Order: sequence, then C-alpha cells, then structure tokens
Amino acid sequence: MKFQVPQFIEIEDQIFGPLTFRQFIYVAGGGGLSFLAYRFLPFFLAVMAIVPTMGLSLALAFYRVNNRPFIHAVESAVKYFFQSKLYIWKKEYREKDSDSKGDEVGKGPAVSGLPIPKLSDSKLKEISWSLDINDSLYASYDKEHKTSPRN
Repeated sequence: MKFQVPQFIEIEDQIFGPLTFRQFIYVAGGGGLSFLAYRFLPFFLAVMAIVPTMGLSLALAFYRVNNRPFIHAVESAVKYFFQSKLYIWKKEYREKDSDSKGDEVGKGPAVSGLPIPKLSDSKLKEISWSLDINDSLYASYDKEHKTSPRN
C-alpha cells in the first residue's frame, strides 16, 4: 500500500493573490484603520496615525525576525515588559584578613580575592577528567604526526 505523505506543511497557502490569509488580514486591518483615521480625523492628525498603523500592519504581514514572523517578536517583547523579572545578586568574595590563603567556599587558595574552586570533590571524577584530556591530547598528536607517542 502506498500512502501520500503531505509535504511543505509549514508553508501557508496563498489565498488572496500573492498574500496568505494572515497577511491579507494584517494588511486589510491596517488599511481599514488608516481609512477610518483619514475619514474622521483632521488631515495632520490622520497622517500621524496612518504612518505608524500602516508600518505596523506591513511589518506584521511581511517582516521576519530571525526567520520567524514579526508577531512572535512583538509577543516576546510584550511578555518581557509586563512579566516580573528575577534579579540575582552576585556575591563578591574578599581576601581574608588572616594569613591563611584558603577560602571556605572554594577550599582552594584565593587569588586577588576570588576563590579558586577545586576541580571536583571526587577523585574518580578527577581521574576520569585527566584521562579524557590526555586522550584528546594524544588524538591531536596522532593526527598531526600519524603515529602514536604511546609506543
């Protein structure tokens, strides 16, 4: 049995000439609002309302940001401005007044007031990490010299 698999399902159909239904709604809505502004406002105020309205409607219909529709960028901007934000305070570590160079947090020597953390608390992780590093170093050496230095 053969089945036809639909292709190009992410591409919208062009219904109104070269425009998709969504593009047509954006352009028609912007044109309708512009006509209402022209009809009921004085000319100077109408032009001040028509330019941003048509600009927004054309951007919504045709402009793409990072290969995504402009409406997604507008939605993200609105969410960003109206959503609560989480501010994280970054604590600065200072060198201790005593002669010891260690720090409780990193359990390593502090250089210029910043703690230097140990690689890990587990010896097994340290050994595994060092083996991975050695393997990658030898792999690059093998590629350059086409021999193995481990002989």
